This record gives sequence, structure tokens and C-alpha cells, in this order.
Amino acid sequence: MRLNGKLAVVTGGTRGVGAGIAHAFTEAGAEVVTCARHPPEAPLKGTEFIPLDVRDPDAVGRFFDDLPRVDVLVNNVGGTPYRPLTGTDARSHARVVELNLTAPLTVSLAAHDHLRRARGTIVMIGSVSGSRPSPGSAAYGAAKAGLEHLARSMAVEWAPEIRVNTLVLGMVRTEQSHLHYGDDQGIAAVARTVPLGRLADPSDVGEAAVFLASDAAAYITGASLLVHGGGERPAFLDAATANRQTDHG
Repeated sequence: MRLNGKLAVVTGGTRGVGAGIAHAFTEAGAEVVTCARHPPEAPLKGTEFIPLDVRDPDAVGRFFDDLPRVDVLVNNVGGTPYRPLTGTDARSHARVVELNLTAPLTVSLAAHDHLRRARGTIVMIGSVSGSRPSPGSAAYGAAKAGLEHLARSMAVEWAPEIRVNTLVLGMVRTEQSHLHYGDDQGIAAVARTVPLGRLADPSDVGEAAVFLASDAAAYITGASLLVHGGGERPAFLDAATANRQTDHG
């Protein structure tokens, strides 16, 4: 799964999942351009950083106009703080949708001509929150559901020149995991709910993104690849008593 000679753009590629994706692409031989509002704390080996607010269509257009080509676009930028629906104003929820759904559309449209000429590929970074209830992050979950649908529609509309797929992520351990899951003890407890017994590492996501961008996935488009370690053990299995073994002495 080599990407030699390819130019890949990774939005939000300066830390966490984005940095893991950028690293995996450089390891696969691609030239990588990352963009975000703020530069990385330390330079990422083998990547070029260009500051960009992906919510600004004019700035996004100039960004892609200045690139010589684009073979791969990874729409990674996104995220949300904990925001219950009530107690949070509608504008705040709308900004979450803008970042996680409208911005990837803006970026994809701006990159379209480059990608069409290169017969390139787009990888959307989705979330399991888009397919299950997401209390405390409902706007985020709704945006990620929309992103997955957008990718499937885009895959049909832009075929055969451009392939479009989605990585549907579960829980990933990054430098900000403590904000969602608490201290190391809390993270370990959460990890035990995952069938594979651990949270994903950014490198797990990066390798999956490289696969979707490579010739190994040449006939895959409009697909959603689950990267969630098996998901979550259903709560009813631990609550049910019918199939528990009982020691009768």
C-alpha cells in the first residue's frame, strides 16, 4: 500500500488523529500537506504545514489554488466539546455542524478539480456517534451522520474520477483523551468496554486511511469502514442472568 509520488492534504493534521494520519501517509511515501488554524507544537517530520480555517470558503479556495496537485484529501478536521442540547444556544450547536459537516463539503468542493485530474480519492473521518444516540454531543453526532451520507452521495456523483469513502471511528486515545474519559484509570475502564480491549491509536486510523487511499482499495468507493475495535459490548449481556453459569457446589 505505497503512495509514492502522491500529494495528500490532511485537514486538522497537526495533532491527535490527524497527526497519526499524516505520519502514516509520509511512511507510505506520500508528500503531505497539513492545514489547521494553529501550527503543530513541534514540526511533523515529512509534512508541510499551511495555516487555514476550513470554515472560510475563500481561504479554502486560495489554499487549493496554490497547490500544484492533490491526489488524496483527508477531511479529518472536526470535534466537539460536551454540549447538552438544553443550556446551549442554537448558534453553538450550529458551529459544531459547520465544522464537522459544512467544512468538509467546502474543502471537498475546492479540491474537486485537482482530484478529478488526478483520479484521486477522498477519505472522510466519521464517527460511531453518527449511527448511535449521542447525548451531550447530539449536534456532533448529527453532523457525522450527515458526513457519511454526503460521502456516499459524493462517491456516486463524482465517479468514476474520484473515489470517496468514510472511516467510522470509535474511541481513539490522543493527548486530549482525558477531557472525554478522565484520568488513566478512567481511560482503562472505558477501554475494557471495547471488544479488542483498548482504545484505538492514531496510527490505527492512519493505516486504515492509507489503505482507502491506495490502489489496494481501487474498487472501493461509497463505503464506510468501521475502525472501532469491535464497537461496544452490549450492556444487556452483562445485565442478563439467563445464560450465566451458576456454581451449584
